[in-house]
Amino acid sequence: MTYQSNLLQHKTALVTGGTTGIGAAIAARLASLGASVTAAGLPAPAGTPEPPPGVRTVSLDVSNDDSVKAVVGAFERLDIVVNCAGVIRREAELDPAVFAQVIDINLTGTMRVCAAARERLGAAQGCIINTASMLSFFGGGLVPGYSASKGGVAQLTKSLAIAYAADGIRVNAIAPGWIATPLTQALQDDDGRSAAILERTPMKRWGTPAEVADVAVFLATPAAAFMTGAVVPVDGGYLTA
Repeated sequence: MTYQSNLLQHKTALVTGGTTGIGAAIAARLASLGASVTAAGLPAPAGTPEPPPGVRTVSLDVSNDDSVKAVVGAFERLDIVVNCAGVIRREAELDPAVFAQVIDINLTGTMRVCAAARERLGAAQGCIINTASMLSFFGGGLVPGYSASKGGVAQLTKSLAIAYAADGIRVNAIAPGWIATPLTQALQDDDGRSAAILERTPMKRWGTPAEVADVAVFLATPAAAFMTGAVVPVDGGYLTA
């Protein structure tokens, strides 16, 4: 095991977008280390496994201020916030209306949760882990909304790291590369596109949600006590190729 099983005992965590994909993997990993975890988001698709012990699920719409305040306000104590809620609409994002929706969920939604959680995180000297992307670093011609939102998440992470430091809150981000999740299933199933992705990736494979989760957990531990404002790629070397 990478971490001691009681590493996060007595810690309370909120994972937005925590019912599927990378968010679900992070929620499960935090719980496996003793944290009490709330996975908040839209209902998981039919056939999704039940959450593991230590993880409870609640409904959350990060584009709705009242929904965010209700979920965050239910916590007496909050040590860890992981922002994983996000959408991608591919070519439709070239429409300004769809572009705005993606920005509102991925970027402004992250800010809504951070702002709502600030007081409780400050009281606990807690931390925030946001979800950026390799598209925080370069563009995507078919996903302008997703790319812009994830670039914004990277800059928001750096800005809030400065703004929240006096409260004792660390703010970092993970930047996943090509990870095998439902969000990338269409690309995994496209032999040509998948081959091109693997050809550029030095490690020559898709990443797993569990591998991203371990890095997110590291940012929530005392081992990262002097880290804030960092955006950490988890991409098998894709960005360096």
